[in-house]
Amino acid sequence: MEPSSPITTGSTVPDFTLPSSGGNHVSLSDFRGRKVVLFFYPKDMTPTCTQEACDFRDHYSALKEAGAVVLGISPDPLTSHAKFIDKHSLPYTLLADEEHKISEMFGVWQQKSMFGRQYMGIVRSTFLIDEEGVLVREWRKVKVKGHVQSVLDAVMS
Repeated sequence: MEPSSPITTGSTVPDFTLPSSGGNHVSLSDFRGRKVVLFFYPKDMTPTCTQEACDFRDHYSALKEAGAVVLGISPDPLTSHAKFIDKHSLPYTLLADEEHKISEMFGVWQQKSMFGRQYMGIVRSTFLIDEEGVLVREWRKVKVKGHVQSVLDAVMS
């Protein structure tokens, strides 16, 4: 089921709270005054998601220097996130959207198909939210190669 009106560029992102890999709950409003890079990915430990997560890891210092917070979101539970972070030394927070409410809010929880099988899942997407909580850039149906560099360029502009 698609949301009636996913968040669009130029609109204020409604506050949300999710359980985080740090063991507490994190709200978007916790980062007011800083840019937020929110990336949605389908599943921990899969090859493409691992590549994307490691690309964000490798650009993390530059993103942080540019004033951005990086948050990854998938429907995986915190136990899976903990293994993913440990295995790949991820320096940023992962959020568990097990009921996919936030994924639906951003319009990234969609019907997908693989090998002829239809299922619901996350369409890899990244969103840049400014210091005031306004969505300023979105990348939907992301191809991983070169993606994080384009996010960094947008954060720095």
